[in-house]
Formats: sequence, structure tokens, C-alpha cells
Amino acid sequence: RRQETAGGSLCFPDTLVGTDSHTTMINSVGVVGWGVGGIEAEAAMLGQPVYFLTPDVVGVELVGRLREGVTATDLVLTVTELLRRQKVVGTFVEYFGEGASTLSVTDRATLANMAPEYGATMGFFPVDQKTVSYLRTTGHSDADCELFEAYFRAQGLFGIPRAGQIDYSRNVRLDLSSIVPSLAGPKRPQDRIALPEMASRFNELFGAAEADDGFARPPETLTQRYPTERSGVDLGNGDVLIAAITSCTNTSNPVVMIAAGLLARKAVARGLKVQPHIKTSLAPGSRVVTDYLEKAGLLAPLAELGFALAGYGCTTCIGNAGDLDPAFNKAISENQLVAAAVLSGNRNFEARIHPNLRANYLASPPLVVAFAIAGRVNIDLDSDPLGVGDDGQPVFLRDVWPGSEEIEAALPFALDPETFRRRYADVSADQDLWNAIETRGGEVYDWPPSSYIARPPFFELPPLPAGDITAARALLLLGDSVTTDHISPAGSFGEATPAGRWLREQGVERAAFNSYGARRGHHEVMMRGTFANVRIRNLMLPADAQGRRPEGGYTLFDGRQTTVYEAAMAYMERGTPTIVVAGEEYGTGSSRDWAAKGTRLLGVRAVIARSFERIHRANLVGMGVLPLQFMADDSAMALALRGDETYEIRGLGPDLVPMQNLTLVILRADGERLERSLLCRIDTPIEIQYYWSGGILPYVLGELMEQAAAGR
Repeated sequence: RRQETAGGSLCFPDTLVGTDSHTTMINSVGVVGWGVGGIEAEAAMLGQPVYFLTPDVVGVELVGRLREGVTATDLVLTVTELLRRQKVVGTFVEYFGEGASTLSVTDRATLANMAPEYGATMGFFPVDQKTVSYLRTTGHSDADCELFEAYFRAQGLFGIPRAGQIDYSRNVRLDLSSIVPSLAGPKRPQDRIALPEMASRFNELFGAAEADDGFARPPETLTQRYPTERSGVDLGNGDVLIAAITSCTNTSNPVVMIAAGLLARKAVARGLKVQPHIKTSLAPGSRVVTDYLEKAGLLAPLAELGFALAGYGCTTCIGNAGDLDPAFNKAISENQLVAAAVLSGNRNFEARIHPNLRANYLASPPLVVAFAIAGRVNIDLDSDPLGVGDDGQPVFLRDVWPGSEEIEAALPFALDPETFRRRYADVSADQDLWNAIETRGGEVYDWPPSSYIARPPFFELPPLPAGDITAARALLLLGDSVTTDHISPAGSFGEATPAGRWLREQGVERAAFNSYGARRGHHEVMMRGTFANVRIRNLMLPADAQGRRPEGGYTLFDGRQTTVYEAAMAYMERGTPTIVVAGEEYGTGSSRDWAAKGTRLLGVRAVIARSFERIHRANLVGMGVLPLQFMADDSAMALALRGDETYEIRGLGPDLVPMQNLTLVILRADGERLERSLLCRIDTPIEIQYYWSGGILPYVLGELMEQAAAGR
């Protein structure tokens, strides 16, 4: 970054924090940056520093080269699987080695982008010659690029380190030549599946228990087909109903986007089609993408297969694909079908893509097109044909997969600096609808009546009671890998949900409900949507004879089943504090601040888990909710917790310090008493102040009022 000062130009390495967890994409060009929660970002905008513990730095040595036919998507899904096993949550990951040097900046961006999925704070690539070339390609001036290179060389920061040059906290090694074409799913980004194993893995999970991440369906129903009310369409398990080329992870990479277009062109030439009942879409992150696809003659064949431009942005990746045909929803629900989505996104958590699609797979853009043509995920595309061509002969994936020479020949269309300069000279120029919105001036918003936005209650919440938490009850008892999508879903919701009932009471018609994400400016909707994901499983609820528990936002209150929202309100009316108990990786996924805001508004005082994801842990503290971590081998399962216990958390007080041990007292329904140690995951001294202030926002407001009173 260059900053003009009275003494001349000052250059220094730039940094970035962003409210999107995939801010880490900036790491691909040597910029230190990561995602933070919206709460923390709001405080930063008001002058509050961003605090964090000094992290371990994990060095990931990349050796070798990617093989023909292997994409950056295959690489990042493999890295996500590898680094999740290495438990890199809260660390900085730095890529080094001769293999890292061979990767293009756009391939590096794909790897850096998914740092949240593998749990790291960053996925960093140092600056090298490819970084400088990329800046030139994307429209930066020669003078700026020359200064950029000269500065990093002068500071000794130029070049990808070789093995042995840097002492990392620990090292991980990956041979790029070992990477194979892959997908990830059906429920988590780290669950990689090699392409030839898709059919066998789906069939295995179909009958597996939910506790084993399966679907717990009767194996004899696997191959059955079911009629729908839409003429000529029947559905079966494994059928693809949504196929989307979307998300920042992949649409920013011209190699995989061009590969998708070339595959589409070859498929169209052979007479292959996508069945019209499959919901297909193309939603790049930038207008530059559609520019170069059109110049290369690849936009038309994609559109012919149904992948027409739907817009620019997250779309399907965040659950904004829109609904399915009502006939399909009915057939899926009535027959308990395990239908699928395939997308080039970065997250595939349960019910994120669509509430009725249980199997969701991440894949490269060309594989998204391929599976859309095949129409199902329980297929081995190495040996089974995609379909039958115009000549009546089977067409296999290998017949339409583009070679590296074909991709290289089309890449110049994507590497035009003038396109980047033109598109980013004025990013608001083509936004006629947005620019036409009437706005009011002034510094104070007047909060007109609306079911979309309302004055938030966070500054009016009662202060946290000083001292220990006593006589608390469990609101939910959850398992591992509970994501922010489970806690605060962003997708659509029905009329029977607490949020749906509230909107109906306000006179909003069902057709106008929209989504939780669209209504995140209104706390009445969002608090009712907290812990309301249709796939969340509360282990307090009794299982049936097959070991399956009810899904959705339900809990037990006084022994009867009710919604989490209704139980939370009843506990608050009684003055009873509540806690949430969970397993490993609590709060993975989006940096969704409503997952913490909603938790606080439901009256939850503490979350006890085996481990926390970085951003959500910070968000909980930022809302005055206490994150506590089980120690040693303790867990809800090891302690045989049922959810009907009474809990006390002792050791809280004005002398609380970061990472302090606290005492959990468990009083079982039969009178048994148990004490265990917990690690308080308030990690820094400033977070202690945030917590006792009831969160970051009340703390910052107090600071501003003190400054105003002092005349500063």
C-alpha cells in the first residue's frame, strides 16, 4: 500500500479484514487478511482495534505438479480434507515449496479462499513474480507493478520459500501429483470423494445411520422411482435437482470456468442435454467472467445446457437458488427421497442449498455441468456414460473433457487488462435498479414500520448479572460440526415456523416471506429463526426405533416438545438462564453474526462445546455469550448428559482472566452431582471487558459516550 505523507510516499504491506469469511482470498496476492464477524467489524468501523492471539503458523509444503485433467477445485477439496484432519483452526497457514511456485495466482486464490473451510485464519502465499504478472493482467499500471515488486524485493519479502528456509510451528506436506478429480459431500466441505467413488459412497451413506453421517433410509428403496404431479417426470434417490456454477471460490478462476464452457460446447455438439426439470444457473462473482466467456464463444453453449446467466453473487451457494417445483417438493417429502444438488460453491451444509435436498456436493464448474447432464450423483463418471449422443452412441466424460491445450488456447480471452479497467472504472454504472432507490439524508435513521428492518434491541438489553451462572437449563444438546447455518439459517422458511407465524401476524402473505437472509435486518424474524434449521438435531429429543431423532428447531420444555424459540421465551419469562451444549467444531461456516445475536436474544448465557470455530467464538463474546470448552476427554456423550440436568458455572467474577479454568456443576434429575473443569474461551483481556459490558457494541457505545462527556 502506498500512502502520501508530508514527508513523501510511504509504502508498507497492506492488511485487510472483511465481514465475509472468504476475505482470505486476498492471501493469494501476499496480503495478510481474514474474515471477522459483523459485530467485530462494526466495532472496527467505530475505531476499535481488531484483537487476536498470536497464532501458530503451519507451513504447507506443496511439491510436484497437478496432473492433466485435475483442477484447482480438486486441489482445494483435498487440502480442506487434509487440513481439517490436521486441526489448523485458529492458525495461519502458509504455502511454500516448488509446488506452490507452479500454481497460478488464480489457483492460489482458490486455495486461499477456502481457508475457513479447512479452519485456518489465513491461507497465505508470499509475493512472487506470478503475483506481479497477475496485477498487470488485471489492469494495474506498469508503474504501480514496478513499485510493488521493488518494495517487496527490498524488504526481503519476495519469493515463495523453499523447504528449510523458514521454521514453521509445524509442517504438512502434499504432493500435487497425487491429487485426483474429486467432489465433497454430501454434508461437509471436508468430506472429499474421488470421482470414481461417487456412486459407491452415495449408496453406502443412503442406508447408514445418521450418527455415521448417513441418511438412514431403507436400502431396498435406493433404486425406486416415484411419480410426480409434473407430467413425464419421476424422481429417484440421487437425482440432481439443482446444478449451479456459482461462488467466489471457483468463478474467479478462469481455468475452471473456461473448462466448463468447453465441456458444454463439446456436449452440445454431441447432442447431450440437461433435463429441463433440473434447476441450472450461472452466477459468477464478476462481470469480467461473462465478458471473457462471451468473447471465447462459451457463454452460448453453457446457456444451451441451461446454465444461463442468473446474476452476479453468491446465489445458490448461500441458499438463494429459489424454490423447487412444488410437485418435486411434494414427491421428496412424501417419499423421503435423498435428492441432490451439485454446485461449484464452498459450503454444502445441511439445508443450506435447499431444505429438501439432503445430498449436496461441491465440485469444479466442469463437473457441475457433467453431473447436470448425467442427472444423478450415484454414478461413476469414469466408467458410466453421461448420456447418449445424437448418433445413438454413449458419450463418456472423457469424450467431452477439455484438454489443457484447449484451455490454454482460450485463456487469453480472460487475461485482458482493458476488460478489468473498463469493468472496474465505475462499478455502480450498470446498477440502474440500485441507483434508482430513493434515499433520505441525515445522520439518524427514522425507522419506518417494516417487516424487513427494525431498530435493533442490543443497546437496550439488560446487563449481564454479575457472578456465577446458577440454576441454568439446557436449551439444546447438539453434536459435532454444528455450523452457523444450523444455528441461523439464511434460506427460506415455512408458514408453520415461529418466524412464519410472526410474519403472518404482521399481515405478510406466505408468498412474500422471502428468506431469513433477506430479513436479517429485523430481530423479530431472526431470533425466531435461531436454531430453526430444518436439519438441526437436538439430542435431547428421544430417538425412534431406528435411532433417528426428530429434525428441526425443537426442544423439550417441562418434558414436552416445543420450538426452541417458544422454550427460550418461557425460560426467560421464568428468569431461568439457559445454556447450549455441543461437540467439536461448533460454529463452523459463514461469519454469520446472527448466529451469535440470535443466541443472545434467546437468553442463552453460555455455550459449552468440545471446540469452537474462530469467528463464531469471537462473535459469541461480542454479544456477551460465554464460550466454554470441555477439557481433556470430557464431552456431552462422555458425561452422559441428557439435557434434563440443572447446571451451574462457577468462577465468574470481576477477577476473571482470559483462558481461565471455570467449574461446571451438573445436577442430574436423580440428584447426582458432578463437577468438571471448563476452559473459558474468552481469549484476550479486551474480550473480558466486552463480555462484562454485555458485548462489543455496548462497550464501544460506553467508550464513545465517555469521550463525548470528556470533550474529546
